[in-house]
Amino acid sequence: MDVTPVWISFKTTLAATGVTFLLGVLIARWRISYRGKLGDLIDGTLILPLALPPTVVGLFLLIVFGRSSPIGHMVSIVFTWPAAVLASIVVSFPLMYQTTKASFRQIDASLIDLARIDGFSEWTILWRVMVPLAWHGLVAGATLSFVRALGEFGATLMIAGNIPGQTQTMPLAIFFSVEAGESGYALGLSLINVLISFGAILFIGVIERRQ
Repeated sequence: MDVTPVWISFKTTLAATGVTFLLGVLIARWRISYRGKLGDLIDGTLILPLALPPTVVGLFLLIVFGRSSPIGHMVSIVFTWPAAVLASIVVSFPLMYQTTKASFRQIDASLIDLARIDGFSEWTILWRVMVPLAWHGLVAGATLSFVRALGEFGATLMIAGNIPGQTQTMPLAIFFSVEAGESGYALGLSLINVLISFGAILFIGVIERRQ
């Protein structure tokens, strides 16, 4: 059994989750301190990829990063492994962002005020006060993002393609194996995907009980 799609999925998902975690923490921190009138519009824009069909997300990514776009003229990313990572980041970010924002808002504001009185910078407050206090929620958000990125199909196919050994993740390999009549191989990959996702869901349960 060729496990190359498993490895590609795993490294793509890990890379996407790492970037999503960092972006989720930074943007959620900025968002809860933002008091402008565009808050709802900002939230809607950041969460929108979760509500759209993945193929629609992939189409917009092609428009932005395609070879005929200004960015595409500077950086060639379409139909490469980084494109698969980008697709996974975009579709999984809303989960990390929402969970992180909710976790940060549950922190007692007096603790943050006390840190400011003690002379902590906003950057230090974020990483030494807020992140440790909200770590249960951050881990849960990162795990949900991991599972979502692991199952990404439509956006990846649109912008990264189905290139065996390069961009062919497990969902892509499963789909095209079924089309080719290789049901046994597709079932094997599906079981691996289910086991990884189920393990992640159980992990979230453990985190919630500890919280």
